[in-house]
Amino acid sequence: MTQYQVDAGSQRRPVHKFGGSSLADAACFHRVADIIHSQKQADALIVVSASGKTTNRLIELLNLFVSGDSAAATTLEGLYSFQQQLIITTLGEAQAAPLLIMLDDDINRIAAVLESQRLDDYQRNFIQSFGEVWSARLLASQLNHQGMAATNLDARRFLRVSGSPVQIDDAFSRQQLQQILAEHADQVVVVTGFIAADADNRTRLLGRNGSDFSATLLADLAESSHTTIWSDVPGVFSADPRRVQEAQLLSRLSLSEAAELARLGSSILHSRTLGPVASSRQQLILRSSYHPDDGHTRILRQHQREPGARIVTSVDDAVLIEMTISDRYQDRVNALTDWLTRRELAPLACKRRPERKLWQIAYTREQAEQAFSLLRDHQPAGGFEGLQEREGFSLVALVGKGVTAQPEQCLHFYHALNEQPLEFIQPARNGLSLVAIVRKITLEPLLLRLHQSLFSRPKRIGLILFGRGNIGQAWLKLYRQQKSRLEQQLNVQLTLYGVFDSKGGMLASQGLEVDRVLSDFQPNSMVWPNWLENLEEHGFDQLVALDFTASDNLVQYYPDLVEQHIHIVAANKLAGAAEQDFYLRLKQSLAEHRVQFLSSATVGAGLPVQSSIKQLQRSGEQIRAISGIFSGTLSWLFQHYDGRQPFSELVLQAWQQGLTEPDPRQDLNGQDVKRKLVILAREAGFDLDPAQVKVQNLVPGVLSELDKDTFFDRLPELDQPLADALAAARENKGVLRHIARFDAISGEASVGLEVVPQDHAFAHLRPGDNVYAIETCHYRQNPLVIQGPGAGREVTAGAMQADLWNLLASFK
Repeated sequence: MTQYQVDAGSQRRPVHKFGGSSLADAACFHRVADIIHSQKQADALIVVSASGKTTNRLIELLNLFVSGDSAAATTLEGLYSFQQQLIITTLGEAQAAPLLIMLDDDINRIAAVLESQRLDDYQRNFIQSFGEVWSARLLASQLNHQGMAATNLDARRFLRVSGSPVQIDDAFSRQQLQQILAEHADQVVVVTGFIAADADNRTRLLGRNGSDFSATLLADLAESSHTTIWSDVPGVFSADPRRVQEAQLLSRLSLSEAAELARLGSSILHSRTLGPVASSRQQLILRSSYHPDDGHTRILRQHQREPGARIVTSVDDAVLIEMTISDRYQDRVNALTDWLTRRELAPLACKRRPERKLWQIAYTREQAEQAFSLLRDHQPAGGFEGLQEREGFSLVALVGKGVTAQPEQCLHFYHALNEQPLEFIQPARNGLSLVAIVRKITLEPLLLRLHQSLFSRPKRIGLILFGRGNIGQAWLKLYRQQKSRLEQQLNVQLTLYGVFDSKGGMLASQGLEVDRVLSDFQPNSMVWPNWLENLEEHGFDQLVALDFTASDNLVQYYPDLVEQHIHIVAANKLAGAAEQDFYLRLKQSLAEHRVQFLSSATVGAGLPVQSSIKQLQRSGEQIRAISGIFSGTLSWLFQHYDGRQPFSELVLQAWQQGLTEPDPRQDLNGQDVKRKLVILAREAGFDLDPAQVKVQNLVPGVLSELDKDTFFDRLPELDQPLADALAAARENKGVLRHIARFDAISGEASVGLEVVPQDHAFAHLRPGDNVYAIETCHYRQNPLVIQGPGAGREVTAGAMQADLWNLLASFK
């Protein structure tokens, strides 16, 4: 499956829209057909615009005809020739014949309308509608030629509108569409964008970006789950990439931010396009038909967690409309704002100057002509005078959730604009934008400066540490040493925001001193839900929780951390090896909230085990098996166990040297090894439930229930079973090792004692070392083997630090 495929089968008649630039020539039609085919969505709804500049040529034809210019006939002939050639080069001459006949009929109908000399608005609309009709026919034919059942649908058959600006008759349109789609249940339906019909079947146009609006409207009426708008760009960037080379593609944008960007004149989005998205459950995705693998922008209903500007946008050619309001200034301005908004002409920005009785409103040049005409007619009723247009302005804005409440960003914006010929600055009431109107200047230097001020400032990261045990303290010392390096190389500002242990916790927005946490930690008693709820206004760009505990209680609160958009770096194995239902819910929540969970320290301490599995997968390898000695304690025991001393004495020695858990049964029962095996299998992409793993417990059942002291008294009861196992190994000319195995082909997983040949990779290790063997299609006879110390406070702390580094590097 290619990278640009959407989850097929999970959607209800997904909608895809292709604009004129995506259908500019025969090569484009073939590319679009390939994209549709790759989606494997046999019932997709495809909305199309007119090919290339066809609509512009139709408008040119109309204008030439109205002015009496004889060039109208030449323009019509050019349109015919272009469409004829497009059909032939796309389909081939044999397949093109039926469409060429229909094209001849259409050209004759256009000529007949023009010759009637009665060219009203509806007839002009009728002529402009042919561009979309031709695209729908041609694409449906191309899909059928490729073996996909497809039909074309003229939107005028179901989409009823009225009024000006057009309003949708939802009930009628929805019912008509459902009846039509029921007749084509297993077909791709290619629908004309941009056009609709009124109750008298007269053609109506949906206006600027009408095809995009058609697409999201169609998805709403068809109750589709996804709409993908394909164009010549992959989505929304942090700035215009043609002007700011460092501009970054935004993979996600909130619906409100997208609406604000559209309101400010963005060519990528239009406010009407977003209306049906807001009123339905559909997701909106923006992609490039020219480069489908270059990423995308997904429009989401919820905000990004971190507030602040995400986009620098601009309008080169802005127009100011000014008027004088002599009395009831505030009331009349409010009434005029509502009046313009109802006509879909809300200003891009405005400035109230009551001391001068002046109101200034800014528009794009395209909008200004319409707004000025309406205001001129409305002047007697509107209570204003002195209406005038002023040209020669540009608009520059920052867009993002809560940008007006970000002192640092506001300061950068005001400083940058105060050096320009500034007319005024308007912070949006909804907090989503800062807008400046300036006299026309070369915008690139200003846009670059603003973009750098947004995306070059250090990200403010708050760290919350759980667990002040051996590993936690080792990490604190490492963090103290590495903090400056991380901040400099990753452009972040790190703050140790909180520390928790079994006694309580401390939170400090200004940061906690590492030395105090290590030597003079005096926590406050805290109830979990209470302090977690208080994090809503923490003030950092991102929060990261570092879990150095082995606490199941803490893991149960991971979903709450995720809902607060707190990323998690864990040495705690209990989440990654949790029972399947909890694990899958956690993964789903992580994906929905776009939160990262890194856990390299849970297996192999500092050894690159999980990262190697990821690297193999990215290189196209398929994991076939994972095996090894995953416990440093059991590695030490069985490297030393040669029969010269009882196994129980080795266990006692290991315990006395601090090589085991406080209760050695926690090592001997195999549960810790099982967790590591489950984590690695899941990392490799397999749904392995802990209950599926067969575990050999080296502790006899009768000893498992005893208190620790009694267990140590009866420790020699371990000896005979182990001696028998060792003797059997020697009879088979092998050695006894404690091994974990996962077979991806059969799905079987086990943990326990095995006999391996004396020349096996698992036979001769340094006592205490771990070893991991990873088999793939190409690493089968000679598996990838990773060996080294798999435990220890310093190496585990180092693994946590490496995960933290990778997480911080991802915060762009």
